[in-house]
Amino acid sequence: MTLIFEKRFERTLSRLVADAKPDQNFEAWTFDDKESRQQAERELKEKGVKARIRSAYKPLVTAFIEEIDLRDVDAIEIHYPVHPNAPDNRFRLEAYPLAAMVGDRKITFIARADGDFHYDALLKSNAAGERRLKVLVPNRIHIDAAGETSVSPTGWIVRDGNATGERLATDYEQLFEETIGAITHFDWGASEPYFEELNIRVALPATDEALPVGDEVMSLREALHEDFYFSLLEFFQKKSGRPLGDRGLKPGQIVPQILPSSGEISVRVETQPLTSHYWDGAEQQLETATEPLAVLQIEAELDRIGGEAFEAATRSGRSVRARYIKGRDAAVMISGGQHANETTGGAGALRAAQRLAKIKSAHFTISPLENPDGYALHQRLRRDSPRHMYHAARYTALGDDLEYRTEENAGPYLFEKKIRFQAEKLSGAQLHVNLHGYPAHEWTRPLSGYVPRNFAMWTLPKGFFLIARYHSGWATQAEQLLDKVTKHLGAIPGLLGYNDRQIALYETHAGETGFRIINGFPCLANIDDRHTVPMTLITEYPDETIYGEAFIAGHTAQMETVLSAYSAWQEIMASS
Repeated sequence: MTLIFEKRFERTLSRLVADAKPDQNFEAWTFDDKESRQQAERELKEKGVKARIRSAYKPLVTAFIEEIDLRDVDAIEIHYPVHPNAPDNRFRLEAYPLAAMVGDRKITFIARADGDFHYDALLKSNAAGERRLKVLVPNRIHIDAAGETSVSPTGWIVRDGNATGERLATDYEQLFEETIGAITHFDWGASEPYFEELNIRVALPATDEALPVGDEVMSLREALHEDFYFSLLEFFQKKSGRPLGDRGLKPGQIVPQILPSSGEISVRVETQPLTSHYWDGAEQQLETATEPLAVLQIEAELDRIGGEAFEAATRSGRSVRARYIKGRDAAVMISGGQHANETTGGAGALRAAQRLAKIKSAHFTISPLENPDGYALHQRLRRDSPRHMYHAARYTALGDDLEYRTEENAGPYLFEKKIRFQAEKLSGAQLHVNLHGYPAHEWTRPLSGYVPRNFAMWTLPKGFFLIARYHSGWATQAEQLLDKVTKHLGAIPGLLGYNDRQIALYETHAGETGFRIINGFPCLANIDDRHTVPMTLITEYPDETIYGEAFIAGHTAQMETVLSAYSAWQEIMASS
């Protein structure tokens, strides 16, 4: 273990209270939860200071929650800035999910021609006319950890007699910048992987605030986890000479742990050895599992399927376990857990495989947990905050996306990817059904431009959708597969309505999805020769933070996709 950086930070709210003088009134924007900001306001009031402390994170949404009275309001117009150094829809995205928080009132978002950091809100009332409000959205233009120009939320303070105000460098921002600086200036050597685990342990006094929309939540701790993780991936991508977003990077396992505290703000960064065990929970009924399955149960469910066992090892020494059922049908590969924080695929794959195994002619492979090292990290992190999306658990212990390893580029690090090569060799499958998920609530990077770089299309949920990737010459089969599978999925009670609601909210805040709609389901289809099998069907269910009935609905949709794809493939191959 090597200590990289350790520091405690003075809390911005404490400094504002300590420095305040009677009758010196002010407005401030900080990265703090509602309770903490209001407690500071009460302490300031006791000192004779009139202060309003607002949230620097999603200030328009918090203004509607905390300050704006919508009684008698019939319609709302939000005029948002468009900044030349940010995506055109950046501030429309930052207003999410406001359109679902204002009841049945009509809300319209209109782009302004300028990039001034404020929203103009026009509240229309049939009875009382119109009210115009200006909502400040403090941002700064800066060079981020990846060397890119970003427009990011920042602290701000407006004192009496100063109409415009000035930047307030908050504890949240200082902690992030100093920690990133310490890590990026450390000597990591010249070759990947640079470490086993890089652990960033932060104590932050911030409570998550659930919003009255689906799985939505405002979480400063979750946002900091995401910003640390992807900022450090980007740093190591540049260090290795790779382009930003390269998924083949193998830095090691980057683990931000952003823990709640009662007031302390601190960080400790150190390297640690990899773990090799699991943090399993109790066994569940597979059909009605309400949370991600324990690994021991996954292995037991595989045993019930039967067939020929095969496996691969991971960097930590854990095992990727799989089964091959040999039959007369056209073979299909079924997998889940490539990205281990996408939680419904494993249970859906197992449920489908147990049904398929009862078919006399069934022919398939099943590997429900392709990334055990990421899964173990997800188990470990979920003990702290179960409803955080934890993209640190997305990739392997090498820090890469296993799909991007090939026998040519992996060298000694093929590890988990061997399971797919074995599955293809055993079965001869020409279809791979690869079960995935994505965030069930908004995903942000507030200190690096807000919108996740290279993942902008994933920042908001937009329903359950499918992606078909195929080799040249397989377009007809891809279209047939998407048509048959989406027709089957459309018969699942409630699924089309669920999609429609999420897509409508997405389009209000982000614009067009860019998908084709096939039988009511968003779909993408494109030629991609990266996969060794000629046809890959990828599911994307918004599942990274869901539990209970929502989790059951998710793995049921995954199961039905596998079953319908298997059946459709038999028809397609028989007629081709």
